[in-house]
Amino acid sequence: MSEQSIPDDAHPDDEARREHPDALPEYAERVLEVAELIPPGRVMTYGDVAEWLEEGGPRQVGRVMALYGGAVPWWRVVRADGALLPGHELRALGHYRAEGTPLKEASRAAEGHLPRLDMRRARWDGGERAEGHT
Repeated sequence: MSEQSIPDDAHPDDEARREHPDALPEYAERVLEVAELIPPGRVMTYGDVAEWLEEGGPRQVGRVMALYGGAVPWWRVVRADGALLPGHELRALGHYRAEGTPLKEASRAAEGHLPRLDMRRARWDGGERAEGHT
């Protein structure tokens, strides 16, 4: 991924890095705030989060989640096709089952027999708890 593909504010300038070496880029903070708003049992796609923020795109959101998402409910920000996050399928599946996230059970022919998210039922549009969002 090129440096130019991430919104400008995702790269703090050198002075800001020296003053606050552990500070998250502003764009990353905003992505993580949206992830924390998603109710248990619901999901948003990477593209949904970018659209909510009116900045960046699915790849930029995915990059933020890969770098900084461990401290938030990362399993609630997902691929648009409902496939479980590669390398984290079983951990994510445990969260989905615990939260009652709608799943589509895999057919016996499906690779690994892992379910997918039922995006039609699980997808959250930011509605009911989003009124306070700025």
